[in-house]
Amino acid sequence: MLYARSRALPASFVALAVSMAVIWFLARDRWSMIPVSLALLVAIAVTAIGLSGQDVDLDRTAAIRWVPRRGLHLLLIGGLGVGAVLLPRLWEADRVPVEIILRNAGGLLGLVGIAAVLFGGAFGWTLPLLVFVVSFVVWATTSGTDTVHLVITWLLQPADVAAATWTAAVLAVAGLGTYMVFGNRR
Repeated sequence: MLYARSRALPASFVALAVSMAVIWFLARDRWSMIPVSLALLVAIAVTAIGLSGQDVDLDRTAAIRWVPRRGLHLLLIGGLGVGAVLLPRLWEADRVPVEIILRNAGGLLGLVGIAAVLFGGAFGWTLPLLVFVVSFVVWATTSGTDTVHLVITWLLQPADVAAATWTAAVLAVAGLGTYMVFGNRR
């Protein structure tokens, strides 16, 4: 329990529940690609706050080696985010395909891992937020089918767009691998 509190898990779970309820309430009539992508971003961002502990000495006393623990931690964040976004599918008529949710979760988790290595665990949310904003602005203001456009707007592309899938896969592998090996910036 001490480890969970040092990683702000109780606060993250409360923030996850409240933010998902607010986003669903605001988008309840249209649970489509943009609200789902935003909800996934918020779910992963609020749970990624706990990637770094408050006490370095407490973190050093871990019984499990750090490489598997870091990987498990990122996967747990992804599982919570995907679960929170899939829950409204039980009662919503508009349904974003699960493939898109999983693709976006993988890419966002990779960005969380890269941000934790570059900026520290408490700032793991920064790169996913930046990529979402850039992706949304480019998607909303331009249209195109060239590869660069599809890569930049990967979060908002349909499931059958290979460039979006490859972008998310590369980000997921790079972020998970980088975070597992190097850990947080201190």
